[in-house]
Amino acid sequence: MDESTASLASAIGGRVRHERQSRRWTLDQLAEVAGVSRRMLVNVEQGTANPSVGTLLRLSDALGVGLPALVEPPKTAQLTVTRSGEGAALWTGDAGGRGVLVAGTQPPDVLELWDWSLGVGDAHTSEAHLAGTRELLQVHEGRVTVKVGDQAATLNAGDAVGFAGDVDHGYANAGTEPARFSLTVFEPGVGTSPKSSRSGRAGGSDA
Repeated sequence: MDESTASLASAIGGRVRHERQSRRWTLDQLAEVAGVSRRMLVNVEQGTANPSVGTLLRLSDALGVGLPALVEPPKTAQLTVTRSGEGAALWTGDAGGRGVLVAGTQPPDVLELWDWSLGVGDAHTSEAHLAGTRELLQVHEGRVTVKVGDQAATLNAGDAVGFAGDVDHGYANAGTEPARFSLTVFEPGVGTSPKSSRSGRAGGSDA
């Protein structure tokens, strides 16, 4: 891991451990509720792993805190600014694409704002999120194919789409140039049930 990735992994590990210990859960309890291996959880808490977005979503759902709470410092001010380059880069594609979480809200109704780029040939698949999750996507550069369940649409710069995030979905660069898009994810009721669960945990893909 490079320095910035290692710093983010260490910060995430500390927050996961704090949230787990504040609930007086053992490693085994959190691993079971989140549906991740105990070894992975240990590595995350020690900051030695670079967990996938899917793993982080499982952990944040299990803890009932929402993904932004795991990757961003605690907020006390009414106004929170994320400067260019300061977002949490949680996904990197083989062709140089990146998924950067630039802003988010606290539970129970969690709203996430992402800045995504996809190199030529990059593709990202996501398992279903919490029931009721909705996503909004607008392409700024290039062409992006969005697949939701068994439906797909190819978007050009300026095009936008809204879709259900509680089914398997994914994004792919459909063109010959790098692509970039903004993505907003809304997850309602995070942490309001004793055990949060995604509507689709099969497949083990990065979310």
